[in-house]
Amino acid sequence: MQLVYVGLGGAVGAIMRYMVSLVFSASNSPFPFITLLINFIGAFVIGLLSEYSGQIMPIDPKALLFLSTGLCGGFTTFSTFSLETSNLLSGGKFGLAALYATLSVLLCLLGIFFAKFIVSELAAH
Repeated sequence: MQLVYVGLGGAVGAIMRYMVSLVFSASNSPFPFITLLINFIGAFVIGLLSEYSGQIMPIDPKALLFLSTGLCGGFTTFSTFSLETSNLLSGGKFGLAALYATLSVLLCLLGIFFAKFIVSELAAH
C-alpha cells in the first residue's frame, strides 16, 4: 500500500511540475529558471512538512509518504537539473552551468532552512 501512496503523490507532483512549466514557458532564457524555481519550491515544501511533523503535529506516515516522497519527489526535478547542467556544459556555457549548479544547491538548502524557521516560529507561539 505504501507504493500506492508514493505513486499517487508522484503523479500529482509530476502534473504540478508540468503545470508550473506551462505557466512559465514563455521564458526563452538560456538559464533554466523554471527548474530552479521548481526545485526551490519543492525543497521549501519538504522542509515545511519535515519541521511541521517534528515540531507541531506528527503527520501520518502514509500522508508523509504521499507528500514528501511522492508529491515532492515527483514535483522536483533533479534529473532535469542534471540534464540542463550537462547541456550548459556541452554548449560551452561553463559560467552559466556553475552558476546554475551553485544556485540550485544553495537556494534549495535555503528553502529547507527558511521553511524550518517558519515552522519553528509558529510552534513557539
